[in-house]
Amino acid sequence: MTPPVPSTQTRHLLNRFSYGVTPALVQESEARGGAQNWLEWQMQPQAVSDSYADGLKAWFPYLSYTPGKMWQAHLADQRSASDLMYDFARWTILRRTYSQRQLLEVMTDFWSNLLYIPAPVDRAWPHRVPYDQVIRSHALGRFSDMLVAATTHPAMGSFLDNAESTVWKLNENLGRELLELHTVGRTSGYTEEDVVNSARILTGYRVDINDSWVAFYSPDDHYTGAVKVLGYSSANTDPDGRDVAKAYLRYLARHPATARSIARRLCVRFVGDDPSLSLLQSVAKAFKSSGTDIKQTLRAMVSHPDFAQAVGAKVRTPSEDAIATYRALDVRAIRPSRTDDFANRVTAQTDFMGQRPFDWPRPDGSPDVADAWTSAGRMLNSWSIHRSMSVGATAGADYRSRASWLPALPARFDTVVDHIARQVLACPASSALCDAASVYAAIPRGQIITTADTLTNVRMAALMSTLLNSPEHMTR
Repeated sequence: MTPPVPSTQTRHLLNRFSYGVTPALVQESEARGGAQNWLEWQMQPQAVSDSYADGLKAWFPYLSYTPGKMWQAHLADQRSASDLMYDFARWTILRRTYSQRQLLEVMTDFWSNLLYIPAPVDRAWPHRVPYDQVIRSHALGRFSDMLVAATTHPAMGSFLDNAESTVWKLNENLGRELLELHTVGRTSGYTEEDVVNSARILTGYRVDINDSWVAFYSPDDHYTGAVKVLGYSSANTDPDGRDVAKAYLRYLARHPATARSIARRLCVRFVGDDPSLSLLQSVAKAFKSSGTDIKQTLRAMVSHPDFAQAVGAKVRTPSEDAIATYRALDVRAIRPSRTDDFANRVTAQTDFMGQRPFDWPRPDGSPDVADAWTSAGRMLNSWSIHRSMSVGATAGADYRSRASWLPALPARFDTVVDHIARQVLACPASSALCDAASVYAAIPRGQIITTADTLTNVRMAALMSTLLNSPEHMTR
C-alpha cells in the first residue's frame, strides 16, 4: 500500500510548528480534524499527554538538583559544570525529538533564543535548568508574564551581571540588553540615560554567586529616586523596588516598539527571512491588542496569506536538521548507560554541523536566516552526518530494519524511492529526486527490486541520505 501524504498546506503548517513531520504526526493531525485543529490542540499543552518525554529528565538525574547542590557536585568532582550543562543540552534534544507537545517545544526554543542564556556560562549555569522551566511555562502564555519572570530570574541576573549590580556599583548589562535585545530594539530611540535608569530599576535582585547560589532581593542595594525610561516613569521611593521593576517590565512588554520587534522575530522564524510589511503589521497589531497573548499572535500570523505562500521558504538550522532527521528515520533512543549513548552522539552531531543547543556565545541568540546556515561547510557537514545517520551508526538507539521501509516487492526502484520518501519526507518523490537516488545508489530507476537484500546497507544508506540531503528535508 502506498503511504498517504498530507496536503501541501498541512505539511507546511506541521513542519513550521514541529521538529519535523512524521507519519505519526500526520495521523495525529488527521485525528484532530486537520492541521489547524491540531495547532489549536497543541496550544493547550496541558491537554496533550506526554509521559514519555516527561520521563526523559530521569535519564539525567543531576538536572533535578537544586542550584546549590549542583555547585557542590561540581566542587566534589561528581559532575562538572560543563558536563551538567552538556546533560542539559542532551535532555533538550531528546525532548525536541520525542515530545508529543511539539508546538510547546518549538515555542520554548523560540523564546529561549530571544531571552537567551548560553549553557554553560560562568555564574549562570547552576540556575540554567530552572530558567528553562520558566520559559517553558510561559511559552504559550503572555509575553509580559514571561518577560517579568525571565528578567528577574537568577540565571538572567547572573549571566548579565544584574546579580551584582547595586546602587553603589551599577552594572548596565541587563538594563541595556533588556531594551536592545529583549523588547523595544535598537531603533526605538532609547538613550544612554534610559539604559542607566533601566539598570537602576533592576537593582536589588541578587544571587549568592560561587557559594550557596541562593537568589534573594536586597532593598539596601536597590536604587531609589525618580526614574524614566522611554514613556515609563516612577518616583521609585520604596527600597523594595520589585513592584516598580515589574511595572516597568510590563510597560516594555506592551510597548509598540516591542510589538514590532517580536512580530519580526516570529515572522522570520515561522514565515520567511524577509517578511512583508503587511504581515509584520498584522502580527504586531495582534500582539499589542491581545495584551501580548502569544496564542492570539500566532493565530494572526498563521491566518495571514503570507504564511500559506511560504512553503519551503525556511532553511533548517543545524540543530533542527539533526532532530528532524532522527524523527524522519523513526529512531528510538535507549536510556544511556555509558558515555557512548544516543543523546551524547546527537549533541556532538549538532556541534559538528555548527549549532549545539545553547552554545551561541553572545546574548543575542543564534540567527534564524538562511545566510547564516547555508555555507559550503555547513552543507557538507550535514550531508556527512546524514550518511552516518542513515546506516544506523549512532550508538544507543534502535533503528528500523531495511525491510520495514520497503513497499511490497517486487517493485521498480523509483517506486521504492517514492514509497520511502512518503515516510521520510511526508511528500512524494519528484522525478529529480528519483534520478538523484538512482545515481547515488547506482541502481537504474526502472530496475526491479525483488528482495530487501538487493538494497544492501551501502545502497540503502545512499538512498536515505539522498532524501535527507534534498531541499524537501533541508527546509521546513
